[in-house]
Amino acid sequence: MPTVLALETSCDESAAAVVRDGAVLSSEVASQVEEHALWGGVVPELASRRHVEALPHLVERALTNAGVSLSDLDAVAATVAPGLLGALMVGSVTGRCLAQLAQKPFIGIHHLEGHLCSALSGDQAPQGPMLVLLVSGGHTELIALRAFGQYERLAGSRDDAAGEAFDKVARLLGLAYPGGPALEIAAKGGDPLRFRFPPGRISLPDGGVHPYDFSFSGLKTAVLREVQRWQIAGEPLPVNDLAASFQQVICKVLVERSVRCAVDQALPGLVVVGGVSANAELRRQLTGACTAASLNLHLAPLAWCTDNAAMIGLAACKRLQMGQSSALNLGVAPRWPLANAIELYGTAPF
Repeated sequence: MPTVLALETSCDESAAAVVRDGAVLSSEVASQVEEHALWGGVVPELASRRHVEALPHLVERALTNAGVSLSDLDAVAATVAPGLLGALMVGSVTGRCLAQLAQKPFIGIHHLEGHLCSALSGDQAPQGPMLVLLVSGGHTELIALRAFGQYERLAGSRDDAAGEAFDKVARLLGLAYPGGPALEIAAKGGDPLRFRFPPGRISLPDGGVHPYDFSFSGLKTAVLREVQRWQIAGEPLPVNDLAASFQQVICKVLVERSVRCAVDQALPGLVVVGGVSANAELRRQLTGACTAASLNLHLAPLAWCTDNAAMIGLAACKRLQMGQSSALNLGVAPRWPLANAIELYGTAPF
């Protein structure tokens, strides 16, 4: 039963966790949301500085609460791609130093594989093949999972990620940061059918539209134009109705294209992970659509939807069980395809 200390610092959440054979023994997270809210978004240099300050205390608490010491570990893991360069460096350097100190293997983890593992663990963990909808602030992708570690990207957003669109529209409506949860709350009191916003389609060179790819920049612009129309008229902005209408269309697009892709590709299950997967309306629509299409739906537990180190530890346990570890000179990569995650083990690719 491998025991792993895992670190996550890809963006603005500092986190440490101890995972043993798929069970989370401890999970510590230090959020920077309130500080970044003053700037309306994540400030990379500030995020890196806060990771440096928070990580030693988080590691100590994670080990103490799990009742283990460095000598009890089988490996140390850290997120190495993708993410903010400076933030990734903090976690990677810390992880590699701890691995050397404990004389244990180091395992570099792809952030998206971590999200995937948040839904692939537990007593009733789904088995491949399946389609993965990864939907977060920085990523919106449809990935075919043939078996753990074997990924094929089938579609994704050509511009804004869904979570990014949530944040930008929330800002247009004068809602708090982070925008996703604030917009979801506002939408609860609104009419989702009052405004008809475009779903966003990607045209093909020979005509027609791409059946699975996403585009959210046009949707965001449509909301902007509606906001400006009300402002020019000098009338109070119908924030709740705008929020509900926006949420309705973005969830509908994510669900319809994901289900269509899974059916067309003969993938019997749909796994949904990432921060946006916590949205209640998205979960409601997914449940209904997957039932109608006879697809097995697997949603990440709400506790593991947003960034955390437990999911990194879960992924590391799987890699360790496969006999894989990373070179100690492995660096970090702000961008790195999930399909190339296997290259993180053995000779360092970057």
